[in-house]
Amino acid sequence: QVQLVESGGGLVQAGGSLRLSCAASGRTFSNYAMGWFRQAPGKERAIVATINWSGSNTYVADSVKGRFTISRDNAKNTVYLQMNNLEPEDTAVYYCAACNGVVRLSLIGCNYWGQGTQVTVSS
Repeated sequence: QVQLVESGGGLVQAGGSLRLSCAASGRTFSNYAMGWFRQAPGKERAIVATINWSGSNTYVADSVKGRFTISRDNAKNTVYLQMNNLEPEDTAVYYCAACNGVVRLSLIGCNYWGQGTQVTVSS
């Protein structure tokens, strides 16, 4: 089992920044590819960013490219999502997931999910 806890969400004005954290406990964190997803009201959950087990390969969705960065610290069992130049369209609940594999923006076998953290961007 892997337990994931997100933090760092909140209310921010457009153009502002937030850094989300996802702290993992349980099984060896470095065994897993990680991803950040988001779900806005009335919309389906969408992939935002992925990172492989070592952190050497990262991908972000086109909608956030140039603004969001994913990273991980395996010594701290934590994955991060740095979000800059936030837009009202980024308002959503953000989730992290631990997955068995990743191919660019596609995650495979995401069996562990956090509870989500709300990000609200005001215009």
